[in-house]
Amino acid sequence: MRHSIQPVVGSPARRAVADPADQEREASVSRLFDQHYTSMLRLAALLGADDPENIVAEAYYQIYRKWRRLRDAESAEAYLRSTVCNLTRMRIRHLQVARRHVEAPPDDWAASAENSALLRDDQRVLVGAVQRLPARQREALVLRHWLGLKESEIAAAMGISVGSVKTHTARGLAALTHAMEARR
Repeated sequence: MRHSIQPVVGSPARRAVADPADQEREASVSRLFDQHYTSMLRLAALLGADDPENIVAEAYYQIYRKWRRLRDAESAEAYLRSTVCNLTRMRIRHLQVARRHVEAPPDDWAASAENSALLRDDQRVLVGAVQRLPARQREALVLRHWLGLKESEIAAAMGISVGSVKTHTARGLAALTHAMEARR
């Protein structure tokens, strides 16, 4: 009895003829990466991520997986920004819980080389004050003044109302003003 060789569904011969939708998804995510990687890395760093590179990599992985479920390609940047915010928030919560269960006090936070390059000496005081803000105030200020988003876009990224965005922004600015005036 002769057996004929048939390509397996997942074989390289079968994968060589890629689905046009998959090719479009890969091209779109690649363009999104080229356009927004640096700003997403800065966003994660300013929100307090201890490892912003991994946060951003996970955000791109999630958008790649869920690409077909996006309403339109125009919403991809907003979805990516929201994902970075959520992943950073989850990472910070995880670290807080993990630190509660550690007997020895945690080592001081060490910035990555990329994070250090982003921060100039004259900005360190301000960035330190931003990092000491409550998480929601920090997110609102970074999204508004660093990325220049509108209040409605910030509300969507943070999953809160526009009124709450205004409150968090006003309180955060008041706290930063107080911190910077105390330094003078």
